[in-house]
Amino acid sequence: MGYCLEKAGFNQVLQELSQEYVVYAPKLFKNGGGFSDTDRIRYGEIHTVEEIIFDRKSEYSFKEALLPLSQTLFFFTEAVVKEADLSQKGAVILLRSCDLHAVKRLDTIYLKNGSEDYYYKRLRDKVKFILIGCQHSFENCFCVDMGTNQTDAYDAYLEMKNGKVYMDNHNEAWEAALAAHSTEVTAVIPAYVTETETRVHIPGGITLDVMQAKMWDEYDSRCINCGRCNFVCPTCTCFTMQDIFYTDNGKIGERRRVAASCMVDGFTEVAGGGCYRKKNGQRMRFKVLHKVYDYKKRNGYHMCVGCGRCDDICPEYISFSNSINKLAEASKAVATNVGK
Repeated sequence: MGYCLEKAGFNQVLQELSQEYVVYAPKLFKNGGGFSDTDRIRYGEIHTVEEIIFDRKSEYSFKEALLPLSQTLFFFTEAVVKEADLSQKGAVILLRSCDLHAVKRLDTIYLKNGSEDYYYKRLRDKVKFILIGCQHSFENCFCVDMGTNQTDAYDAYLEMKNGKVYMDNHNEAWEAALAAHSTEVTAVIPAYVTETETRVHIPGGITLDVMQAKMWDEYDSRCINCGRCNFVCPTCTCFTMQDIFYTDNGKIGERRRVAASCMVDGFTEVAGGGCYRKKNGQRMRFKVLHKVYDYKKRNGYHMCVGCGRCDDICPEYISFSNSINKLAEASKAVATNVGK
């Protein structure tokens, strides 16, 4: 059901939700940018609607609420293993359509890829999602071409219009609070974009022969393997495991799951000193083809959701969307060389 609320009324709803949930939304972190005296928009806990940034894209995605950068899995001694406690509160995450499609990708990877990931599932089961509408596209977004510009898989939809909050609620448990604090019951239709300035074309019939293309060589010198693109991406899920010891005898400590990146040195190192992808171009090749080739081959849809954050964050101005658009020509070039 749709509701119209004054800001004060919606803040009352948030206050009630905060009794059961931690509410995350894109917010401004003053002086939290990558350079001196710059700000950063990323996800954090909010308590009022005034804290939510509606008119700019968050530079980091929502995924830290589901996949913490560092997550303690369990504690151990010589004789005892104790699972880390889970917060009593669940989470409500406000996010855009592309990011909500990213949740589907995360669920597929962690819950439908063989055995369920226990530590992901116990967080995921306590999360609700509020969709934020997109009145217009943002720089480097290409969600329309990826088919992620709209969705109805939300618990509620929220938008700000003329200084008021409009919500379309699909969660029965929230009906009473919304009805109590609303000023009007009205139809609310989610806003979504129908075109973006950045466009991509993923060629049909792509094969692994494109791995031999020359296009990957340029990234050997351009990419500095910082991993920023992975950490802002809402569908990158790589991690490593770390055992942290509290004592010199190495028998008491904790095991943590820590976010990692396929673009950085050491990620593909194996026992004996081998390394599968030493060059940055090889790493870029793996990332691109993972997002738009093998994931779709397994699951029927692309891993990339077209949010464009990787293009936004890259210090070397490497464009992931441009890499996708090069695939058609690269495939033709490889086919021609193979035919000779």
